[in-house]
Amino acid sequence: MKRRDFFRNSSLTAAGLALSPLLFSSDDNTSLLLEDLNDEAKNIIFLVSDGMSIGTLTMADMHLMSTTGKHTTWIENYKNGRFKRAMMDTASADSLVTDSAAGGSAWGGGVRVPNGALNMGANGEKYTPILQKFKNEGKKVGCVTTVPITHATPASFCVNNKSRRNQPEIAEQYLDLKFDVMMGGGDQYFSADKRKDKKDVYGGFASAGYDVVKSKSQLNAVSNSESPLLGVFSDDPLPYTIDQKNDKELQNTVPTLAEMTSVAINKMKDNSQGFVLQVEGGKVDWAAHANDAPGLIYDQIAFDEALKVALDFAIEDKNTLIIVTTDHGNANPGLFKGRKADENFARYQTMKKSNTWVMQNLHANLKPNQLKELIEFGQGFAISDDEVKIILNHVEGLNEEELQDYNKMPYEKYGLIHKKYTNVGFGDMSHSADFVECAAFGPGSELLTPFIKNTFLHNMMLKSVGITFR
Repeated sequence: MKRRDFFRNSSLTAAGLALSPLLFSSDDNTSLLLEDLNDEAKNIIFLVSDGMSIGTLTMADMHLMSTTGKHTTWIENYKNGRFKRAMMDTASADSLVTDSAAGGSAWGGGVRVPNGALNMGANGEKYTPILQKFKNEGKKVGCVTTVPITHATPASFCVNNKSRRNQPEIAEQYLDLKFDVMMGGGDQYFSADKRKDKKDVYGGFASAGYDVVKSKSQLNAVSNSESPLLGVFSDDPLPYTIDQKNDKELQNTVPTLAEMTSVAINKMKDNSQGFVLQVEGGKVDWAAHANDAPGLIYDQIAFDEALKVALDFAIEDKNTLIIVTTDHGNANPGLFKGRKADENFARYQTMKKSNTWVMQNLHANLKPNQLKELIEFGQGFAISDDEVKIILNHVEGLNEEELQDYNKMPYEKYGLIHKKYTNVGFGDMSHSADFVECAAFGPGSELLTPFIKNTFLHNMMLKSVGITFR
């Protein structure tokens, strides 16, 4: 073959592969046999650190080791061999790079769907979400998250919807489903005062016999109630962990992910047919999008604390399958080489505020010395005059609405400045196609193979409790 023909043919082959649906197919991993299962699980706790690249897990572990001398629960259980480990391909039906709706739907409905859709195919096909399947089997089911409970990842286990953006509609779908525990943010999708249609979705839940709570104290008051639970603790997402740790009011009013996880388990654990709970550290993904390293590291650790709650229960219970993973990577963060890399990374030990908190305190009339003081107070370092100009020049002339718009604020610019003082940087502000971590513990964990597609976990969950999935 002539050299130019080789390159021409190679290009055509590459183009053909780029268009091939085989790249996105989900027909593998369906040959698992029930006889491969040693013992059936009664309960499942499925934990998702949304948007967790391997660098996120690494930095959270390094931060904990430097502050407590202990590994994260996730890494410690890799070390001691308790967790079975796999890598996972996260593609959606129409892209190698998934979004959270399609990524979660691969687990929820067991089929890869186009980005943006919740358990619905390109031609309107509906795939029954897994929590509906488990509810029909008599199990109690629920979701807890640090973002709106109507957001893509919890919704992917619960509903069919053509678009993840239909959050007001998803709130109503939850009411129809009558699941047992739903906790997170998203008041704007339930409150009659905030919904465009003025529908009182909270009232519907209350009429259906739910305990409806909106604060940590209210949650504690109903933690032993036998009624189903709806907990909504913020207008949109919950606060970043680093900000909450340094704000007494937030500590007193908003439960942590670990606290919500504990309440959810306790409310469902005595059901004779068992329970299935999804736990999402959703703000990990939001921090990665914002190139917000302190927000990212501390929220990954908060997720790990929820993992410990779940794992401690599973170890004692002996009938619970734990699955811990992520739906996709995001922004590829990491600690990078430099003469003072270790010293600079140690700055996170004393930081009080997220990068997002800095952005939220910017305004067009902010003086250079005020910005310097703001950052030094919240994050412990003083930026240069030139760096001050970069930030203030960006926000100059923005109106109040634009100052609240994530897409118009200098998150990326500040992330680059932040790297000079911490050696932590990001590759982008978007999801990645990286293969990701997946681990399992408990009855059914033996089904996990070393490399899987995301749809595998849907089938694995069903098989782990003895339900035929085909």
